[in-house]
Amino acid sequence: MLFEPPQAHFFRFCQDYDLPQLRTAFSPQDIEVVENTEGHALTDIVTATDNAVVADAIMQRVRALAADENSAIHASVAGGRKTMGVALALAMSLFGRVQDALSHVLVSPPFESHPEFFYPPRTPRVLITGAPPQQKPVSTADAEVSLAEIPFLRLRQMLPQELLAGANSWQELIRRAQASISTPTLVIDLQTKSFRAGEKPLDMSPANAAFLLMLAQRRKEGRPTYCPQEGAPEKELARDYLVAMDKLGFSGERHARTRSALRHGMEKDFFERRKSAVNRAFREALGPGPAGAFIIGRHRDANGRHRHDLPLQPEQIIIREE
Repeated sequence: MLFEPPQAHFFRFCQDYDLPQLRTAFSPQDIEVVENTEGHALTDIVTATDNAVVADAIMQRVRALAADENSAIHASVAGGRKTMGVALALAMSLFGRVQDALSHVLVSPPFESHPEFFYPPRTPRVLITGAPPQQKPVSTADAEVSLAEIPFLRLRQMLPQELLAGANSWQELIRRAQASISTPTLVIDLQTKSFRAGEKPLDMSPANAAFLLMLAQRRKEGRPTYCPQEGAPEKELARDYLVAMDKLGFSGERHARTRSALRHGMEKDFFERRKSAVNRAFREALGPGPAGAFIIGRHRDANGRHRHDLPLQPEQIIIREE
């Protein structure tokens, strides 16, 4: 009804409103028909499988379009099944950029559901509405069509890019995104010497791993951590650091050198280098946005001293020893 005679309403619209550029810019070849799991064109959404197929197709299409920095997406939730509009709005929240827009088309009754109404023609037409005996004529001159822009939350910059690019299905993408913005947890497994921030593994050298374990243990025990003053090494920090290395089972010549270097306490330079390296590991694993929940900061306590604690609550830190 849009492109083929005798109706060809799209071409009538272009001619009616003198839009030759639109007529040449859009054709049936620009319509993407979603295929079901068997490779056949999906005519409707009637099953949970259909719903998943359409959601995946919408997610993949919006992600591909948003990958072009020079493009602007105009997404409309008008028409179609409700599940399509929901999937499109969510996809725009996850992938949409500042130049992208989401909208809905509002049509006044009784034209919104009239099968013969496609747009208000410049020369008004009379349409018959209702079923006998309540039928009555209405003029398209009374039709009101408006474009309502829908504000949406743009989460793209808050989520790791590899999360957005790597998900193969809508369900997987939502699961990953939810994990990324949920309450952050740091999991340390002493048996496997593995560290995980949320669902992301951390790539840690032995020295950095021991430093993070030291901070995590002190945070769980409610002990504040202060950076050593210049020329005043901290013996307690050195002792806790060496205990952390022992718990992780690190040994050998490198461990012996570290033990020797810390025999008088932990120096300021040592503390700051390890802190920077651990923060870098968080950023590389999670991205700049989500990493903020784990970054070791610097804040002044009630005594006026600057603390360098993990920004997690004790219950958010899980240390597995068996």
